[in-house]
Formats: sequence, structure tokens, C-alpha cells
Amino acid sequence: MTRLLVLAMLELQPMSGYDIKQMLKLNDAERWAGVLIGSIYNALKKLEKEDYIKVKQIEQTGHRQKAIYHITEKGREHSKALIYKALQDSSMTYPTTLYAGLSFAHKIQAKDVKTALIEQKQALKFEYDSLKAGLETKKAAMQNAIPPMTQLIFDHMFAVITLQQDFVEKALALIEKDQ
Repeated sequence: MTRLLVLAMLELQPMSGYDIKQMLKLNDAERWAGVLIGSIYNALKKLEKEDYIKVKQIEQTGHRQKAIYHITEKGREHSKALIYKALQDSSMTYPTTLYAGLSFAHKIQAKDVKTALIEQKQALKFEYDSLKAGLETKKAAMQNAIPPMTQLIFDHMFAVITLQQDFVEKALALIEKDQ
């Protein structure tokens, strides 16, 4: 996923690793794409070695130099292949850790199960609120002109969190009922 995002950023315009990192932070890529922002520089080195990107120029900023990268034609083709693969691959994930914990919850005290699930609810609320703040930041940056596909992605992320919140509520209700 990191390779795809780096190439996509460079298709917009030539950028330094720092610029790419800042754009991905602004777009909250760690949250929605699972990309570790620190992995950008490693991806840049590999993409350059494979001739998908090249250094366009070196800029001097104070005592530091920064490389400005641009995507090559080979990189554009690779980007298309990565997009196709990302669309093709199933990305269905289940909250497996939660499922495992609930499967064996009967082995610990009900009050501890409740406490853990309440903490899960709080974490999900924090995630929802963080996502909402991210959407508002994106709207402000784009002057409320969110592309329909981007809005669809946000809507889906909100629905996934809401579904998990509902699941945790039902699990808590079962715990309450069994007490």
C-alpha cells in the first residue's frame, strides 16, 4: 500500500519524501490505509532502485539537502497495476482479537469482561471522533469539495465503526443478561 500511495502522490506532482509524508499525514493515511508514515523513505529508496521514480533535483534548505522525486513512465504503469491489484484483492477484515476474547470471556469474571468491553466502546468512540475530525480537516483543506469516492470511503469507515459499536453493545447486553 505504501508503494501505491507514494506513486500516487508523485503522479500529482514532483515532491520530496518530507512533502509526501506531510500529505499522507494530512490525509490520515495511517488510519485508512494502514500505512506507517515512517516507511515512506524506505519505499522511496526501493522505488528509485527499481526505476519507478527518479530524483528530479536536489534542493538546498539551510544545511540540509532534499531530493525532489518524480514518477517515471515505468512508475505510472506500475501504479496502474497496483491500483488494479488493490481493487481486486479482498480487504475484508474481522475484529479477530475481539472475537477470540469473547469466545473465552466465560473464563474470567463478568465484571472484568464488562470493564474490557466498556474500554472497547470508548476506543471505538475515540476512533469515530478522530475519523470525524479527519473528515472535517479534509473538508476544510478542500473547501468542502470532497470527491464522491472520498465521501463514500468516509461513509463506509463510519459504518464499520458503528457496526462494531453495535456489536459491542450486544455483547455487553449478553453479559448483563447472564449475570
